[in-house]
Amino acid sequence: MRQDPKTRNNYYSMLTRKMVLIMLLVSVIPMLLVSWSILYEFRTSYREKVFDHLCELVQKHTQGIDAFLKERLADIRFLAETFGFEDLSDESFLRDRLETLQKDYGPVFVDLGVINARGLQVAYAGPFRLERALYSSAPWFKNAMKTRYFISDVFLGLRGLPHFIVAVRENWNGEAWILRATIDFGAFNRLVENIQVGKTGFAFILNTHGELQTKAREDIFRDTKTYMSLLKRTRSQKDRMTIVEARDFSGKKKIYVSTLLKDGQWMMVFQQDAGDAFSEFKGTRTAALVIILLGALAIATVALILSKMMVDRIARADREKERMNEQVIQAGKLAVIGELAAGIAHEINNPVAIMVEEAGWIGDLLQDEQFQNSANLEELKRAVGQIRTQGRRCKEITHKLLSFARKTDPRIQDVDVNDLIKELIQFSEQRAKYARVTINTRLQEDLPLVRASQSELQQVFLNLINNALDAMEKEGGVLNITTHLEGDYLVVEVSDTGPGIPEANLQRIFDPFFTTKPVGKGTGLGLSICYGIIKKMGGEINVKSALGKGTTFTITLPTGPRTASGQSGGIQNTSSAKESHHE
Repeated sequence: MRQDPKTRNNYYSMLTRKMVLIMLLVSVIPMLLVSWSILYEFRTSYREKVFDHLCELVQKHTQGIDAFLKERLADIRFLAETFGFEDLSDESFLRDRLETLQKDYGPVFVDLGVINARGLQVAYAGPFRLERALYSSAPWFKNAMKTRYFISDVFLGLRGLPHFIVAVRENWNGEAWILRATIDFGAFNRLVENIQVGKTGFAFILNTHGELQTKAREDIFRDTKTYMSLLKRTRSQKDRMTIVEARDFSGKKKIYVSTLLKDGQWMMVFQQDAGDAFSEFKGTRTAALVIILLGALAIATVALILSKMMVDRIARADREKERMNEQVIQAGKLAVIGELAAGIAHEINNPVAIMVEEAGWIGDLLQDEQFQNSANLEELKRAVGQIRTQGRRCKEITHKLLSFARKTDPRIQDVDVNDLIKELIQFSEQRAKYARVTINTRLQEDLPLVRASQSELQQVFLNLINNALDAMEKEGGVLNITTHLEGDYLVVEVSDTGPGIPEANLQRIFDPFFTTKPVGKGTGLGLSICYGIIKKMGGEINVKSALGKGTTFTITLPTGPRTASGQSGGIQNTSSAKESHHE
C-alpha cells in the first residue's frame, strides 16, 4: 500500500531523529561520564597538590620563624648567663653587647635593658630614652617574672611602636633580675611577608586572643569570626596543620592554612582566594570543556550526517522495493497476457485453418464446367487465392505468437541465427513502420549453426529489437543488425540511433527490475533475462552507448560443440518434444 509523500517524509524525519538520538546517547553520554570522571579525579589530585604545597610552605616558614625566635632567645640567654647582673648593669658594657649583637645579626635587636625585681630598668642601651623606666605594671614583666624564658606578644609599650620582647630571668644575690631585648618588628614582619603565593596568598600571625602579631591587610579585621573558629580548631589539633576551605565575610571562597608556633602561643595563618589557588585548574578545566564541547558537536554532526545517509539509503531501498513490487505485478500481468495471447492465437488458428480448407474447396468447385463460363470466374479465383494467401499469413502469425508466448523452450538444437533474425524482423516490421524506424541488416552468409534453444535466442533478439524500437519511437531512427564470425564465435550486433543510455545506468542495465521506462511500460526483467540466457549458453553480452548517438548491444555465441549442459538440454528436449507433439 503506497503512503502519501507527507506521511512518508514524517516517517523518515522521525527515523532520522531517533537514530541521531540513539547515536548521541550511545556516544556522548559515555564521553561525558568519562570526561567528568577524569576532571573529577584531576580536580581532586590538583586540590591535594595545592593543599600539600601550601601546608609545606606554611610549615617551612613556621619552622623558620620558630627558629628565629629561639635563636634570639638563645642570644639573650647567653648574655645573661655569661656576664651576669654586675657586668650587664654597666650601661657602657651593655652598649658594647648591643653593638656586637647588631653587628652579628643586623638591626634585629633594637635595644637591651636590665631590670631588677621591682621592675625598674637599671641599665639601658638603645635609641630610646628609656633609662630608669618602670615596668612593674607591664603585663610582659609580670609574665617574665613567672617563667625563666619569655617572649611577649607584640605591643606598643612606652615607645608607642609595635614591638615584642625577648626576656631571660636570672638570680643575683637572692634577687631576680631580667635581661630583656626588643626585637625589631620590621625585621620580624618581613619573615611573614615573604610568604606570598599567587595574587592573593599572604600570611600573618595571631595570638591566642585573635590579636595580630604582624602587619596584615585591613580586610582581615572583618573576618574575625572565621579566624577565631580557625584558632579554636587549630589549638584542638595541637601540632597538626589545619587546612580548610571557607567563605569570608563577603562570601568569597578562600583557603585557610594554619599552624601553631611559639609553643602554641601564636598561630600562623595563610589565606588565599580559592579561585587564585585553583586558577591553573580552571584554565585546564575550561580547555577540557571546550574540547568536550567540540567533541560533542563533532559527534552530533557525524551522527546527523550518518543518520541522514542511512535514512536516505533506507528511503531509496523502500522506493526500490515499491518499484520492484510494481514491476513484479506488471510482469505477472504480462505473463497472464502472454498466456491469454497464446490461448487466443490457438483458438484463432483453428478457424483460420478451416477458412483455408474451405477456400481450397471453393477453388476446386470453380473447376467445374458450370462455373467456367461465369463472367466473374477470374475475380472469384483471385478472391479465393487471396483468402488462401491471407489465411496462410494468419497461420504463420499465430504460429510465431504461439512459439514466442510459450514458456522457455529448453530444447537444444542447431539454430540458424540469420534465419531467426530475418523471421523476427518480419514480425517487427509493422511496429518499426509506425515508429518511423528503418531496419537495416548486414548478415554474413554461410555462418555456422549455433547449438542453442531457439525460443531462448528468439526471446533475446526480440527483446533487443523491441528495446531499440522503444528508444526511437519518438524521433524515429535506424536499427542496424549485423552478424559475422570471429574465430569460433558468432557475433551479433544490434545497434540503434536512439538517445543513448546515461553512463550512470550502464552498470545497472542488466540488474533485475532496473528500468528507465515509465511505470507500467517496462518490468526491468528483459535485459536481465537476456543476460542469463546468453551466459547459460557460454556467450557474452556487452553494451556500448553514447548520449545523443545511440546504443549497441554485442552478443558473442560459441559455435563449437556443447558441454554437459548441452547434453542436459538434450535430455529435456525429449520431454519437450513429446509435449509439443501432443499439443
